[in-house]
This record gives sequence, C-alpha cells and structure tokens, in this order.
Amino acid sequence: MPEGEWKPVSVTALSDMLVLDLTRVRAGPTAVRQLADWGANVIKIEPPEQKDTTAGLGGDRHGPDFQNIHRNKRGLTINLKDPRGHRLFMKLTETADVVVENYRPKVKDRLGIDYEALKAVNPRIILASLSGFGQSGPYADRPAFDQIIQGMAGLMSVTGLPAQGPVRAGIPVADLATGLYGAIGILIALLEREKSGQGQWIQTSLIESLIAMMDFQAARYLIQEDVPQQAGNHHPTGIPTGTFRTSDGYINIAADSEKLWRQLCNTLGLEDMADHPDYATLSQRSKNRDAVNGAIEKCICTGTVAHWMDVLVKADIPCGPVNDMREVFTDPHISGLNMRHPVIHKTLKSFDTVGQPVKMSRSKPTTGIAAPERGEHTDIILDGIGLSGSEIRELRDDGVI
Repeated sequence: MPEGEWKPVSVTALSDMLVLDLTRVRAGPTAVRQLADWGANVIKIEPPEQKDTTAGLGGDRHGPDFQNIHRNKRGLTINLKDPRGHRLFMKLTETADVVVENYRPKVKDRLGIDYEALKAVNPRIILASLSGFGQSGPYADRPAFDQIIQGMAGLMSVTGLPAQGPVRAGIPVADLATGLYGAIGILIALLEREKSGQGQWIQTSLIESLIAMMDFQAARYLIQEDVPQQAGNHHPTGIPTGTFRTSDGYINIAADSEKLWRQLCNTLGLEDMADHPDYATLSQRSKNRDAVNGAIEKCICTGTVAHWMDVLVKADIPCGPVNDMREVFTDPHISGLNMRHPVIHKTLKSFDTVGQPVKMSRSKPTTGIAAPERGEHTDIILDGIGLSGSEIRELRDDGVI
C-alpha cells in the first residue's frame, strides 16, 4: 500500500466515515480527535504554505500540543479562496460524511462552504460548526478565546479563594468542553441519519458549552436565584470536602455524608465533633465550615501525604493526593489505565500523547499515527478522487494546493 494511503482498521468504530477537518486551535480539533481516534478517515485541510507562511494557529506543528490534538489524520492543502480549490473541496464533500469547521460565522459563507452549499452536493452531509459565541446574535462575530469565555460564562467568578478576585481554570475548559459537545452532536447526527437518510447542521459554541459545564452552579441560580461565590479548594456545599495541607504536600478528602463524617472524626481522633450540635448535620457543618476545616487540617498537618493516604484508605474515606503531571503518569494505578496514546513520527520518532478515557470491549482507538505535516498526503488524496499527476502538478504550481 502506498505511503499515506488511508487503511481502515477492522476493529475501529468509525472506519467507514470520511471527515473533512477545517479546524484550528483547540475546540474544533478536540471534536475531530474523537472521530480520528476511533478510526474515521480524517483529512486535515490547510492552506498551501505559500498562502499561509506563518506557523498557523495551534502552535508549533512539532510541539506537544499540536501533535497531541491532530494525531490520526492525513494532511491536504487547498486554497479554498481559489475557485479551483473550492471545486476540489466540493468534490471531496460529495462522498464525505462530516465537515467540521470553527471559523467565525461569516467566513464559511464567504468561502461558499456553508451548510446549504454543502447540502446541495451531498444531502447526507453533516456540518459541525464550532464558534465562540454561536452563529447569530450580537456577539457572533467577536473573536473568542478560552479565558474570555471563562470570564463571561461565570467560571472565573467561582474559581479561586474567597475574595481573591476572578481566577482562571488551569486548563482550557471552554475549548475542551466545546470539542466534546461538538463530537457528541456529530455522533447523534450520524445515528439520526441512519433513520432519516439526511444530514444536518450542528452548532455549538464556547459560551454555550461552558455554561452547560457550570451545571449545578448554573442550576443554583436558575432554580433558586442563588449566585454562587468563590469557595477555594473546599466544596461550596458538601462539608467537609476539600484540600488539606500535610507535612509534605496536600491531600483531598471528601466526607460530607453523615456516615463518612463520623468515620472521618473517629479516624482523626475528633470524636467530640461528630455529635456536636454545631457540626452534627451537613447544614450545620456548612454554616461552620471554617471551624470544621480548621480542625481537620490541624490533625492532617502532623503527618505526610503517604501516612494519611494509608490511614484514610484503610478507613474507606474518599481521598487522594494532589499530584503534579509527573506524579500522575508515574502512579501505578494510572499506569494500568493506559492513558498513553503512542504515535510514531518521521522526525520526532516515537512518543506518547494523551490516551482516550473511553474503553470499549471490542472497539479500540487507532494508535501510531502522528499529526501530519502540512499537505503531507495531498497527492494521494487527490489521486483518490481521480486527478492525474499532471493536474496535481499544475494545481500546485498555481498555488491552489
């Protein structure tokens, strides 16, 4: 088989799906990664290098971020602004199942690749549009980045220590959530298409996805008009649940039920607190959370993380150390969960990216395929849709591919 030719793997779940990937940065690529990892034939489409001489949005192509998020794809270059490039894209759309894009809303209309245009050549096509603020409304054309959305969706107002001021989450949670919701929407549309025979246009955005991720905090406002505030490393309602300092690090403990509260008190030698009227119920512990947390930390700070993990695990109390990333991937339990996704790159050789958290009894994710170089598989892809060698050379000489 020629190098770069896509070969479906029999055990993968999506090996009969052709996905055209126009995404950049993180939210869109996160959605496409779910499809690529489970065996879809994903073609990553970028402008030719002569039309885009920058590194492009998404960082260094050989860096860990790009390699992690764009694995399991083939690379094709097309200048969509050129009529011939547009025709090539529409030719690919004729047999594609999914197109994913995360341009600002009006860009796809200017390029002539909006849903109605794609539907005209393939009624079964599914277009997934991921954006910052949605496809319409007063903010639709604004540029959006994860931290901007963290602030606007309320996440920064509940993150951090009380009265500290707004704090961003340590990961791009808006981007990641949007990618995952986008992938869910695509899979739902694929299932629905089995009944209707028709594709559809899927839309999601960073602002909608992060509001959905606010979940119980958002529900507290919608149902009770309660505006949640910062609670730091301690749970805002389930007391005690939080982070406590030991003699050599930090540990998280969750013991908010009546049973676990009594177990924790007995384990830490705080038996007098278990039935004390100020702490005997969850509501009372919530009112007196500082006293509860202070008493626990006074005990915890006398021993090491390892000591308290041993003691609390034996008492069947939910707990865990606060790990850095080195400690995460050297933890013996996590090692057994296979959260490493191996790839092989021509230049970078062998390395691991982040593994899939979903495990299936029969279907396995595709591994071993690194992120493509820009346009790495252009010739073989275009050959596959009937272009001759001379036609491909002419298009390349003219800057179309």
